[in-house]
Amino acid sequence: MSTAVSPDLRRIWRGARIPLALLALIFIAGALLLLGRGEQAHGDLEPGSYEPGGAHALAKLLKNQGVDVRTVHTIAEADAEIGEDATLLVTAPDLAPAKRFDALRERAADVVLVTPGERTLHDSLPLVRQAGRSDVGTLPPQCTVAAAVAAGEVTLGGIGYASPGARSCYPGEDGGGTLLQLADGGGTTTLLGSPAPLTNARLAEQGNAALGLRLLGAHPKLVWYLPTTSDPALDGSRRSIFDLIPDGWYFGAAQAFVAVALLALWRARRLGPVVTEPLPIVVRAAETAEGRARLYRRAKAAGHAGETLREAARGRLRTALGLPRDADPAALVESVSTRTGRAAQDVGAVLYGPPVPDDPALVRLAGELDHVEREAGRT
Repeated sequence: MSTAVSPDLRRIWRGARIPLALLALIFIAGALLLLGRGEQAHGDLEPGSYEPGGAHALAKLLKNQGVDVRTVHTIAEADAEIGEDATLLVTAPDLAPAKRFDALRERAADVVLVTPGERTLHDSLPLVRQAGRSDVGTLPPQCTVAAAVAAGEVTLGGIGYASPGARSCYPGEDGGGTLLQLADGGGTTTLLGSPAPLTNARLAEQGNAALGLRLLGAHPKLVWYLPTTSDPALDGSRRSIFDLIPDGWYFGAAQAFVAVALLALWRARRLGPVVTEPLPIVVRAAETAEGRARLYRRAKAAGHAGETLREAARGRLRTALGLPRDADPAALVESVSTRTGRAAQDVGAVLYGPPVPDDPALVRLAGELDHVEREAGRT
């Protein structure tokens, strides 16, 4: 005996299936994103990344200074590269295998740990404790660490640290040093409370570049260790990204999913089919651009048109080079000059030169801007 389905239920299902499908896609995409980030939870400091949170700019500066930068993702790879002539940078210390991590640190000349958490402090640095948190901002060094003194004010904050006998720099709101340096055998171990000064987005600010170069470029070789949860050395104590999520978040996420599903069902009964409305005319984008160009020409506003082209090109270059939107002209010119090999004076003339006087000069400027963008876009 079959059970009849009421028309209301069929109508609800027809209206709700699209929102439910979208919710399922969003959930799957979020799960895949979490899994991907679990493989490399520190990805923001990837030396090959041009994203704002990446560290390509710093890695390039170090290479230009003659530092041999080696990127590794497992403890075995790091162990093969480390030596007395190398600095060890660990971008996510809490993901590193604890049993072999201490031995790795002992073999390095100097060690830099970015935002080490309670697990790393407990297992490897028992005399160090967390001492509050503070917003990321411009901080003075207020210490005698050579790298900090040379860099001056930098963009730091995040986790504060404290330890007897350690040198504490850039104190946060709770007094803890957002840069803490400990004597470790013949070298040093430096803790950073935030990755901000090493990132593409912040490197050009204050003394961030100087701090990064002095901390990471003190030796001929830099082992850039980006721990991942796929490291075979973690088989005995493997932790996925889900292990790092507090238990309360699961309950909250489940409630949010139920609420969104109920909202979709409620609204689905009131949503009808999509109705299209024929427009009287469709204007192509090219016609809009041509019309605007004719207005500039009629008004003899070549200078204004040139500045519009320059501003658009500067915006695209900032994005391509991983610079913040408010980067000053000098930083943009220097980055473009470094990327393209052009003289900084020539780049500045193209991007920030005087207004063009006439239409032929405007055409030449457009061509020069296009050449600069093409050269800067090469990898």
